[in-house]
Amino acid sequence: MSGRARLTLCAWAATLLAACALLPLVSPATWLPQAAFLLAVQTGVGAAARRVPLARPLTVAAQALVTLILLTLVFAHRQALAGLVPTAGSFRHFAQLLQQGGDDVSRYAIPAPLSDGIRLMLVGGVLLVGLLVDALAVTFRSAAPAGLPLLALYSVAAGLSDGGTDWLWFLLAAAGYLMLLLAEGRERLAQWGRIFGGAPRTASGEPAGAVAPVRTGRRIGAVTLGLALVVPAALPAMDGGLFDGAGAGVGTGPGGIGAGSAVDPLVSLRDSLNVDEDRTVLTLRTSTNDISDLYLRIVSLDDFDGTTWKPSQRRYVAVPDRFPTPPGLASGVKRTVIDSTVAAADWYAQERLPMPYPPSGVRVDGSWRYEPVGMTLAGDHGQSTRGIRYEVRSLEVRPTAAQLASAPEPPQALERAYTRLPDSLPAVVARTARKVTEGAANHYEQAVRLQDYFALTGGFQYDTRVQVGGGPQAIARFLKDKRGFCVHFSFAMAAMARTLGIPARIAVGFAPGTLQGDGSIAVGLKDAHAWPELYFEGVGWTRFEPTPSRGTTPSYTQPESSGSTLPDPALPSQGASSAPSAAPSAGASCPPELRRLQECASAAPQTAVSRDDGHHLWYLGVGLPVAVLAGLAVLLTPLLYRTRRRAVRFGGHGRGEADVALRTLAVWQELIDTAWDHGIVPDDSLTPRGTAARIVRLGHLDPVAAACVHRVADAVEQVLYAPVPRPAPGLADDVRRVTRALHSQAGRATRLRATFAPRSNIRALWALSDRWAALRTRLAAVRPPLRRPSGQQG
Repeated sequence: MSGRARLTLCAWAATLLAACALLPLVSPATWLPQAAFLLAVQTGVGAAARRVPLARPLTVAAQALVTLILLTLVFAHRQALAGLVPTAGSFRHFAQLLQQGGDDVSRYAIPAPLSDGIRLMLVGGVLLVGLLVDALAVTFRSAAPAGLPLLALYSVAAGLSDGGTDWLWFLLAAAGYLMLLLAEGRERLAQWGRIFGGAPRTASGEPAGAVAPVRTGRRIGAVTLGLALVVPAALPAMDGGLFDGAGAGVGTGPGGIGAGSAVDPLVSLRDSLNVDEDRTVLTLRTSTNDISDLYLRIVSLDDFDGTTWKPSQRRYVAVPDRFPTPPGLASGVKRTVIDSTVAAADWYAQERLPMPYPPSGVRVDGSWRYEPVGMTLAGDHGQSTRGIRYEVRSLEVRPTAAQLASAPEPPQALERAYTRLPDSLPAVVARTARKVTEGAANHYEQAVRLQDYFALTGGFQYDTRVQVGGGPQAIARFLKDKRGFCVHFSFAMAAMARTLGIPARIAVGFAPGTLQGDGSIAVGLKDAHAWPELYFEGVGWTRFEPTPSRGTTPSYTQPESSGSTLPDPALPSQGASSAPSAAPSAGASCPPELRRLQECASAAPQTAVSRDDGHHLWYLGVGLPVAVLAGLAVLLTPLLYRTRRRAVRFGGHGRGEADVALRTLAVWQELIDTAWDHGIVPDDSLTPRGTAARIVRLGHLDPVAAACVHRVADAVEQVLYAPVPRPAPGLADDVRRVTRALHSQAGRATRLRATFAPRSNIRALWALSDRWAALRTRLAAVRPPLRRPSGQQG
């Protein structure tokens, strides 16, 4: 097998080994054999194009074209011409599949089912990385930079994985990359080795002629494999989401505590609201007969920047045996102790423990930590709710309207923290809040009027297909359009409450589930919900329900008279839509089977008021590797250009004796540029012999390296002055020895600059400037002369 064929095979294998890191994310793994076959076809096309031979850019273009045809054949053959040629319909179908893949990513926990959209994202991503690896390692003969796309592929997988077998996938990816390096060959590896470190020397102290491939592979591999360990930790954007089965999510604490959730914390809720399948995530048994207030709270969002609500950074402690009294709750408020047993589904990997609020104690196995301010439990070191069973003791707090209306002012510190608003909040938010609550005697009446404005009197419609958009104007647009779902209603009411001086935050979790025939309560993904909590001194954090048809209206927000127009607290709010659309229902209540088809799903701890249509998660899977590669490519472009330039000069300019002069001058130019890269600026006024002496003196070269410099200078003088210049073999090896000597004598900063930002690359700009000047001269030469009007003299 030829060296080029061996390198081609290793590039194919290295890509597949790195792709194995994606295996834990999706089930079943049938996508990998398909990707391996398509990648083999893509690789074979590249091998055939190189044997023709085609120009390097044409080889890559041919592989890209075949890759597009392969993807069209597999995923969009019905929309293609003759099943192969992509059309506009094919590209639309690709876009739909990628959108579907993003929806599925936002919907499922690890391992996600292998839908067509996810399969396209996986197979297409592997083919893209494989194309880059083959082009760099085989077509352009630069195996070391080919580790960058492999690094990007592994980093994406590592950023999404739950960490169970990360070491195995890292070893596979590392083995594939090192195999690719070693397959590139001794001579090529030696060149890369001289960049990353000095060359070994013989017993006499003379530099050896080549670096052993294994040693060079270790040096290069150590750098890239170190990056592979560091990069996943430096990608905070990858945390959270449905693929983060036990990832970091939002919020931090000791031991890597977070709030990742199978109720997706990164994308718009609208996608989850419109899914056909409602999966049961939790099953409860509780001691209370009234489940209308049995909301399961996951996390509270109290940090509002005008666009996004998110949890503040809090300190986590060990789980106490008995939880303290909730903040603000006085002894005179009626309360009932409730015991609940909760069982989570095997696929539901939520890192925060869903519990009724306020909890007073919990019994749960595993590694958990307690956050005192929010009274929540978060998993430690990858702990999640997947398949666990736990018991919660909580308080059912039932304040009266009089207690809320007579609540004293809250502590100043709490009021400052929970009424903070950004300057970017549109003025219409505060103006609408004042208009709606005009005439209210206290904060309680203001809160009730805000709730009624959204749920009853304001003309708002529950619509899961609304596109409100993000940014500081999102709440203003929602108040104008009056269409949205639970996130919009809760976020808007909390922001408006803060403008009135009422401490407010957002709670994220689940609305009351559906009572089953055996007495248990089933809570599904479509029961996921967001609601505002307002603080009243003496009662504490108090739930309100502004979303039409979602959850239940609290009893303490209704007048006590029997003629009230407010709905029964045990029933869902009126005015609900009977389907996830904008059409309101005239019915007084919503049957459980209909309600479960339209309940608000995932209330994202970091979701903005809206993130447009939420179909952009696939951009993360594709755009993040591209961004990483683009950034690394920009940083390494000077290095790659200089390496390519050196290889061209050492490769010669011909095969006959007539080309002795060109080869010698090219090697001489490489010697001058290498010295320049190490800080010895060229002096064009000197003769070759004078230039050689200057390089030896300023570079502090040893006798062996100095002799190499003078040999090259002598060869140049032969070319310039001898009638028939003699061939001088070994000049390239002489320059390599000088390069190693200069590198060993230079300081660390000089070596790094010579490697990654070589000064001699300025010649490329000079050459470009010369070409532009020559082009302008030629254009001026062919331009017709100006004719002067008759009678005028010059």
